[in-house]
Amino acid sequence: MSKIAVVTDSTAYIPNELVKAHHISVVPLVLIWEEKTYRDGVDIQPAEVYARLKTAKTLPTTSQPTVGDMQNAFQELIDQGFEVLGMFISAKLSGTLQSALQAREALGTSGEKVHILDSNATAMAMGFPVLAAARAAEAGAGIKDCIAVADEACQHVGVYFVVETLEFLHRGGRIGGAARFIGSALNLKPILELKDGRIEARDRVRTKSKALDRVMELVGEQVKGKSKIRLSTLHANAEQEANDLLNRASAEFGAIESILTSVSPVVGVHAGPGTVALAYMTDM
Repeated sequence: MSKIAVVTDSTAYIPNELVKAHHISVVPLVLIWEEKTYRDGVDIQPAEVYARLKTAKTLPTTSQPTVGDMQNAFQELIDQGFEVLGMFISAKLSGTLQSALQAREALGTSGEKVHILDSNATAMAMGFPVLAAARAAEAGAGIKDCIAVADEACQHVGVYFVVETLEFLHRGGRIGGAARFIGSALNLKPILELKDGRIEARDRVRTKSKALDRVMELVGEQVKGKSKIRLSTLHANAEQEANDLLNRASAEFGAIESILTSVSPVVGVHAGPGTVALAYMTDM
């Protein structure tokens, strides 16, 4: 196996079995709740977060990984003889990329073995390119080729998601262009998309089922005429809806890979319970 190691953060939502199978290192973001600090997906799991949100008097806050955590992740791989390719959540959504850059600088000359990319995305719109780079490394590609694969993959991805309410995105400051829906979406289900690294409003529909139908239409427009379609549904405490959507989309679009996963606690806090997303990658 090529001595290239791929590192990402916990908002990629790549299922654990795929993380292990492709030897991907995941650096967790941080959740801070009632003065306690939790590593995303390590010290606290999605189900616990959603259960606590139902009765919580205060919402948790989130933070990027520490520079020290990033540095430790890089150093451990370098010590094993790996060159490192790090791909992280959009810098427009989180300071995670900055932590990675600072960690690389702190490594001194060893930092020359660390290569960092802004995925300009999150969720499986980042997870799919991470997997593509990891698979290229497994096939024996060198660092330049792995970077090229990752860069190319990032041009062929997207994600749309339906949220139960804009309240959590608004309170967490992640709402971006979707702010124009506030006040007019009291009885509507907003459809949002990740566009140019930001969360933007795309549509609004009267019911959840119709919103998911609309997401199918939007993804269909993006994958029409494309090959090697890969799909993933992501959910925040809405597994059945996500599973049904994935089955429908995979059958209709002829997906060669279909992945069901849950969003990490850090993003679940911002998106809110009931969120369902559909991510895709084509031509890779």
